[in-house]
Amino acid sequence: RFMCDYDEAGSIGKRYRRQDEIGTPYCVTFDFDSAEDGCVTVRDRDSMQQERVPMDQLADYIAARIQF
Repeated sequence: RFMCDYDEAGSIGKRYRRQDEIGTPYCVTFDFDSAEDGCVTVRDRDSMQQERVPMDQLADYIAARIQF
């Protein structure tokens, strides 16, 4: 449904910068809290705002924000 890139090298800040450089509109981060609360952090490239999103709602969340 979406083209994805997996990156675990370096710090989270460096990962975000790499994805910003190649034009990735949204970064999804699975962190230590994700296993407990079932949510991931979604970072918007343009606004740099971050939001916690339930994993079972992630595809719909991204689809609602991407214009083809």
